[in-house]
Amino acid sequence: MSKNPFSGINLPFVPRKGSEGVRRPHVKSHVADRPFALDPSNTQAFTALGAEGADDRNAHLRCVVIGGGTGAPMSIRALLSLGVTTSAVVAMADDGGSTGLMRQEARVTPPGDIRKCLAAMAANPDDPLTRAFKTRFSFARNHTLGNLMLAALEDASTGFPEAVSICERLLDCRGHVYPSTLDHVTLSARTKDGHVLDGQAIACHSQTALERVWLKPEEGAQDAIRPYGPAVRAILDADLVVLGPGSLFTSIIPNLLVPGMADAIAQSKAKVLFVCGLADVQGETWGLSAKEHLQALYAHGMEGLVDYMLVHCDHELRPENDDAAARAAADGQPTGEQVPPVRISYQDAVDIQKAGPVLLARNLCDPGSPTWHSPAALRDAIQEVMTLCRLPLR
Repeated sequence: MSKNPFSGINLPFVPRKGSEGVRRPHVKSHVADRPFALDPSNTQAFTALGAEGADDRNAHLRCVVIGGGTGAPMSIRALLSLGVTTSAVVAMADDGGSTGLMRQEARVTPPGDIRKCLAAMAANPDDPLTRAFKTRFSFARNHTLGNLMLAALEDASTGFPEAVSICERLLDCRGHVYPSTLDHVTLSARTKDGHVLDGQAIACHSQTALERVWLKPEEGAQDAIRPYGPAVRAILDADLVVLGPGSLFTSIIPNLLVPGMADAIAQSKAKVLFVCGLADVQGETWGLSAKEHLQALYAHGMEGLVDYMLVHCDHELRPENDDAAARAAADGQPTGEQVPPVRISYQDAVDIQKAGPVLLARNLCDPGSPTWHSPAALRDAIQEVMTLCRLPLR
C-alpha cells in the first residue's frame, strides 16, 4: 500500500462512531483496611464488547502484542473482542512492587507483567478464579495471588514457561503469553540531561524524560541475553504486531532490546502498529511529543519497521490549529487540560508520515478515566488498521 504523506491523517478529524468509550468501574486504591484489593484494570469494560465485536472470520489472523504493564492488556482485550488469534510478548525487566520483592528475595522470573497479560487473556474476566488471580493482599506485603502462583509453579514445575502454561489453562486463556527472555535482566536508562538510572522501577519514575535504555544481564551471568524461542516464533508467524500502548521505555522497548526480537519483526511478514500513549503523565516520557515517541522507537532498533501509528487527538489537525496553540503557549495561556495529552500537531503528523508510518489520529480517551484508552475506541481503531493493511475478514 502506498504511504502517501497525507493518506492516513484523515483530516479534518472526525470522531469515530462508537468511540465514546465504555466507562471503567471505579476501583479504590489499596488501603490498609481492605485486605483484598483488585488491581486497577480496564479489562472489565471489554466484557460487553466481546459479544458484539467478536467475529469468527477474524480467527485466521495471528496478532502479537508486545509490551507489558497495564498497557498491553488493553490491546490484548481489543484484539480478543474482535475474534483475532492473539499472543503477547512481555517485557521481563520489571523490578518494582511485588515483583521486585520476589526477584530480590526469591530470585524468581519476574511474574508481574506476565500476570496482567494472563488476566487479560482470561475467557471470563468475572470468573472468581480470574478475579482472585488479580487480587492483592495488604496483609502479605501487597503481593498478588497471580504473582505467588507463578513463582510457586516455577519452583514446582520444570520452570517458568510451564508455570505460565499452567496458569493459561487455569484461567481458560484465549491466547498465549510469552516472556521475551527467560534470562534475569536489569534495565538501565540515560535521561535527556545525562543521568544514568539503574532499574525499571527507578527509570519509569525519572524526573526527566529518558533518552536511551539498555538491558544488562544479572551480575555473574556468563552468557549474553537470549530471546525466548516461542516468543520469536510467534512474531515470525504474525500477521500484525501491536506495540503498546504502555510505558514506552520501560514496557515496550525492553522487549525490543532482547537480541533477535527486532530482527524477528523485520523478518516477519507482519504489519506493525505502534499505539502511542495518550497522556503525558509519566516521568520517563514527560514532555515528549508523539513524534518523539516514534523517534525513540527508531533509536532502539525499529527504524523502518513501523507501518502504522495510532495517536490520541480530540481536535482537528490543521495548520491553523498549530498556529493557535503556539500563540497560546507564547502568551502563557492555560490549556484547560486536567490530564495533559501527548502532543500531536499537524506538522508533526506530516513529519511522522514522511518518516514511513501511516498515522491515524483518533479520540481514544476513556472519558471516565482520562489516562486510559477507551476500549471501544481502541477496538475500532485496530479494526481500521486491519482493514487498511489488507488483513480482511474471511
